[in-house]
Amino acid sequence: MDHEVVEQALAALVASGSRQLDRDCDLYARRYIDERVEPQFEVSSTDFDSDPYFICADRYWNHRLKDEPTLQIAVECAGWLREHVAPGCRTAIREKWALGYAFITRDSVESLDEVADATRDIVANDDQECSRAYFATLYHAGKLRANFCFDELNQFLESSPLSMAAGSHRATPLFVALQACAAFGSRRITEEFARSLLDRVWRAPDRTYAATDIALNGLAVGVPFDDQGELLSAHATEALADYPDSHIFHYRLATGQYLSGAHDAALNSIDTALRLLPAIGWRVSHELFQGQYLTKREAILNGRTEAHRAAADRERVQRHEHSIAGMTDTVRNSMLRTIEVVSIFAAVIAFAVGSLNVSLNGNLRLSERLWIVTVLGAGLLLFALLIVGGSWLIARRLSGERNG
Repeated sequence: MDHEVVEQALAALVASGSRQLDRDCDLYARRYIDERVEPQFEVSSTDFDSDPYFICADRYWNHRLKDEPTLQIAVECAGWLREHVAPGCRTAIREKWALGYAFITRDSVESLDEVADATRDIVANDDQECSRAYFATLYHAGKLRANFCFDELNQFLESSPLSMAAGSHRATPLFVALQACAAFGSRRITEEFARSLLDRVWRAPDRTYAATDIALNGLAVGVPFDDQGELLSAHATEALADYPDSHIFHYRLATGQYLSGAHDAALNSIDTALRLLPAIGWRVSHELFQGQYLTKREAILNGRTEAHRAAADRERVQRHEHSIAGMTDTVRNSMLRTIEVVSIFAAVIAFAVGSLNVSLNGNLRLSERLWIVTVLGAGLLLFALLIVGGSWLIARRLSGERNG
């Protein structure tokens, strides 16, 4: 292959439209594979949309790893990246490639023996920066994450010789984000520890897009806990302040709002994610993301419907309870009023009968009869007042208990 001719042809593709650029870059990538040579051009940007060199390189390694999804090919990719990518672009490309290629080859997780065999060769031939070991670690960890193997992911990151060989890279925000993802998804690790790892990622001044995404993903798919939705919503909102056009972060926000019961806000967020989802591009699997987002949208709509139905049911129950309480108050008050009337009527009858007997008693003087009638009237009046006051106190206490 004449590398210079290919590079000139790639340079001429800059003016092509997005679809044509993708197709042509893929053709050149396949030529490299067919002729069993690696690209020799340099990549000096992270523009996945319009840099033909970057797109071609991405296609090339994508095909290589799909054809042979092993740590050995991942290490070759890491070596090419270190030799052909500008230093200022390496971190972003390394993280995107390692995790992206892991996702598309997630159905081919290597066994512990295969990882151990590859590790010996990686460690023996790695550079001083441990870049190959780190790339291979991210690649294998990405497969475990994509398959929801959280306990295996945690064990691999904590004690695997390959992970240990990553050296100082173990302190990067992305590595810690993978640990947080494993912790949130594991039922053997406490929520408090997972949160502490999330805080480490979030406070890191060099937190990258990939680290942010992995941390939010772990928080979204992890074992449920009380304020999971609120925590996810808050962090996704912060992420969107840095990356407002990220469809995946709008999706994470929608998930958090859905878990929090904020269905209207979640519906708005998932619609925004669908609108921002690119309809073209090699790296973005439009169909996969769209299917995932539409499934979430359907869940949000179902949750919204159920919430409205539950609210209507609660309102009907409350109205029914208020109606029953009103009827109970009416019956109770009627009974108390009846008792009051009967008591007063009985007191009047008793007073009339008693005063009549006293008045007809000729053995008593007038002053004595008046005194007896007065005392009798006062006693019966006090009796009536006690009945009325007692019923009023009872009604007030019952009313207070119901309102309380």
